[in-house]
Amino acid sequence: MNRTSGVGLDRLRRRIVVCVRCPRLRAHCLDVALVKRRAYLDWRYWGKPVPGFGDPSARIYVLGLAPAAHGANRTGRMFTGDRSGDFLFAALWRSGFANRPESQHRDDGLELKDVYMGAAVRCAPPANKPTPEETENCRRFMGEELELLSKVKVVLALGRFAHEAYLKHLRTTGISLISKQYPFAHGAMYVLPNGLVLFDTYHPSQQNTFTGKLKPEDLDRVLRKIRATINT
Repeated sequence: MNRTSGVGLDRLRRRIVVCVRCPRLRAHCLDVALVKRRAYLDWRYWGKPVPGFGDPSARIYVLGLAPAAHGANRTGRMFTGDRSGDFLFAALWRSGFANRPESQHRDDGLELKDVYMGAAVRCAPPANKPTPEETENCRRFMGEELELLSKVKVVLALGRFAHEAYLKHLRTTGISLISKQYPFAHGAMYVLPNGLVLFDTYHPSQQNTFTGKLKPEDLDRVLRKIRATINT
């Protein structure tokens, strides 16, 4: 374990959990946690900003959009407890990046190998649509995670929103790039000016997985390419 990164990430996670910079998002998360979904009435919802998690020595940074209202906003861990997470963790397990194919709650023993998960926005947004201001408020958390994850070689963007959020992050750090030279496309691979490699995949949302737009074998192919990239 990278002890220095691990300590820094623990501190960052504690700061993320108490963030109150976006009143609309905080109100929505708390409202969802109070009302709940019928299937989860016995749950005590997390209802707070959701920190990243994974391997402090990760070479792969997986970037999502935001916590799901009844997924990570309920369980307190990224992609945990919803259908998107079921699809994603199963793929990571098949590819050797996770020790189990599913995740139901944050203390279920799931461990990621060489992977750290973050999100462009850390609170569940109404209609899954954060505002540009809310996205910008959260950008610093992505930046701090990446600074602490010093071994990262690959960023995997889950969907167009995450893809564009990461490119905007690079521009705000002083890296000159033109977005149209890096269009989002499932399976795309870009070597970026900062030396990292950006991979794209469709987001593992039910809208994509239930319709067959994103099949298990589609994500498996992307993960195989990522495995080859980090091992070169």
